[in-house]
Amino acid sequence: MIINRKEMARAKVEKLKNGYSAFAETKEVAELIKKQAAELNIEFVEDVTEIGSWFIPAKR
Repeated sequence: MIINRKEMARAKVEKLKNGYSAFAETKEVAELIKKQAAELNIEFVEDVTEIGSWFIPAKR
């Protein structure tokens, strides 16, 4: 099975857009999420842990 990291990041950004938290297991996916969220002006808080990064939508 081939995993497309860009599609994975896009799906996680969609979760952020809908007000849900998202988790990225790798730094590569986390960077893609940050880039895509910035392009869409989605505000979030990033919580980096030893096993990955949580992206939590910022309260408006």
